[in-house]
Formats: sequence, structure tokens, C-alpha cells
Amino acid sequence: MAEKREPKAKEAKESKEVKELKEEKGSKESKETKEVKVGKSPIEDSEVIPRPLGNFVYIGKKGAMAYVLAVVTQFGSGANEVIIKARGKSISRAVDVAEIVRNRDTSIKIISINIATEEVTTMDGRPLKVSSIEIVLKK
Repeated sequence: MAEKREPKAKEAKESKEVKELKEEKGSKESKETKEVKVGKSPIEDSEVIPRPLGNFVYIGKKGAMAYVLAVVTQFGSGANEVIIKARGKSISRAVDVAEIVRNRDTSIKIISINIATEEVTTMDGRPLKVSSIEIVLKK
């Protein structure tokens, strides 16, 4: 029986130490939370920023499968329509992404393809015309 009593005594000592640590930690946490609560949120006083309608995937320099994953994720999160946008050299990658998504899931259809020329100013201040594409997919 003496063996059984020793672990209980150790547990009691440990629990006292643990309680003390928790109390110290709790007081530190309350101080930290007080500091956070005093500060104002920058969004609190500002206006609500309107979210653009639709789910966009902007095509850049990554591999096509990264953007395929982004489109599939959009559809998986409940979106009925996803818009793929690209400019310049990324246009071919955007077409690849749309085709891969369409071939993998037969319920996804291409609704429209819009092409345009956008005028962008360079760092020098010169106007530069860049081709752009917008592919609308619908589930």
C-alpha cells in the first residue's frame, strides 16, 4: 500500500505546480488579451468593401494544374460559375486550364469566351496594348 500512496503524493505535488503555472499563464494571457481589446480594428470605422460578383481565377506564371485546382476548388465550395481571366502570354495557359477542367468533369460547360485588348501604362509611362481573355465556366 505504501507504493500506491507515493504516486498519489507525487500527483498532488505535480498538480499544485501545474495549478500555479496555469494561474501564472492565465494572468499573462489576460494581460495580452487586454492589450488587444484596447486597440481598435481598422475595419471597424471604415466602409464595407464590396466584393465583386462571381468567382475569378487569374492565370499567371504557375503551372496549369495549380489553376485547375483553383477552379475545381471554386466549384467545390458551391460556386455555379467561375471566370478564368488571363492577359498576354498567359492566354494559352488559361485555355489549357478551361479545357482540362471541362474534360475532367462533363457537367462543366463553357458559357462564353470574351477577348479584349487592354491598354496598360508601363513604368516609363508609355501606353502598352495587351491582349486579354475571359472564359466563363458554368456547372
